Amino acid sequence: MTLRELSKEYKRNEEALRQRVKELQGALPSLDREERSRVEDRLRILTAMQREARELGALCERYYDRGYRRNGKYTL
Repeated sequence: MTLRELSKEYKRNEEALRQRVKELQGALPSLDREERSRVEDRLRILTAMQREARELGALCERYYDRGYRRNGKYTL
């Protein structure tokens, strides 16, 4: 698998995470206090996963492009 192919996988995963976040956000108003707290915790985790998938997708897609400034978070 090439990095460009891997970037497409990251993008698909990011889209799936985005959809799940939307679903959970839509359910928030109807939840009781305890369930709402659990769902909000889950949303924080999913949002972080979504952001990382987006960033890693971009990194993999453009890894070999000259002049591309990589995200220092993912660079050794």
